Amino acid sequence: MSYPNIKGIRYHYKSVSVDYLDDLQEDFDRLNRIGVLSNHKTYRYYLSNKEFVIPTTLPDAKSLIILAISTRMMYANFHLNGKVFNIMIPPPYYDDGLTLEELEGLVLNVIIRKPGYAIVKARNQLHLKILAVRSGLGRYGRNNICYIEGMGSFFSLHAFYTNYKMEHDSWHDLKMMDQCENCTYCLKNCPTNAIRGDPFVIDAGKCLSLYNEIDGEFPKWMDINVHNALMGCMKCQYFCPGNREEIKKAGRFEDIAEEETKMLLNGDFNDNLISTLSSKIKMFDPSDGLRFLPRLKRNLEVLIE
Repeated sequence: MSYPNIKGIRYHYKSVSVDYLDDLQEDFDRLNRIGVLSNHKTYRYYLSNKEFVIPTTLPDAKSLIILAISTRMMYANFHLNGKVFNIMIPPPYYDDGLTLEELEGLVLNVIIRKPGYAIVKARNQLHLKILAVRSGLGRYGRNNICYIEGMGSFFSLHAFYTNYKMEHDSWHDLKMMDQCENCTYCLKNCPTNAIRGDPFVIDAGKCLSLYNEIDGEFPKWMDINVHNALMGCMKCQYFCPGNREEIKKAGRFEDIAEEETKMLLNGDFNDNLISTLSSKIKMFDPSDGLRFLPRLKRNLEVLIE
């Protein structure tokens, strides 16, 4: 179900009964058993705590609400040596400004709309993409990314357990979008051949996004010219027919001045730079700046080269 615009928030949601938690866990475990999940240690760390269980803080949970908040592709101009570098910042990598209190208010007051019930936000333990597709909120693209009608692949997912029995619990097969049936754009344009087609799950150990999200040097097998965004990769999404309308809604962050760009590239991660970049491009909290900026520096270097 959807409400197009509540206080400037575009969102869709679905719900499933907690009776399906075992089935959701089996979806995830089966992928592991058949050996299609990458053994890359960072990817495995991401997966290590994934489990579909009722939270101990809400033992009488009856439904699980999956909520998608529409986001936009963003750009930022980095100025350097008299030139302007227009850099993409994909939706998952910046703060959309929504607080937990606002999300909880949306779920309690607009979606549930029944007083006296409780909710608990599911943290990182849920595989939200599987939940979104199983609930019917979205469908897979051939690139193994979830797409939602009216949002494309540009959204953030949030899940809430509630002890209210939702009236429209749903359960669907794991399906690919109809328009993917005769389209292989993403398969042909993945710069690292991470999209395999068969098996359906991508080879995460080859995915460009995995490597520019973490510290360290890029692997030697990776062509430096494949980088295309300040974080993540948009090669399989930017020209995807499923994003044709959403890509037109792109926004822009405040420009990064020449002095700020030079400080970043020179590794001068002072408090002023941390505060300024955090405010302008909203990719990290100032308290996390010293850990995050080395990745930003490395990624920007390859983009401007």
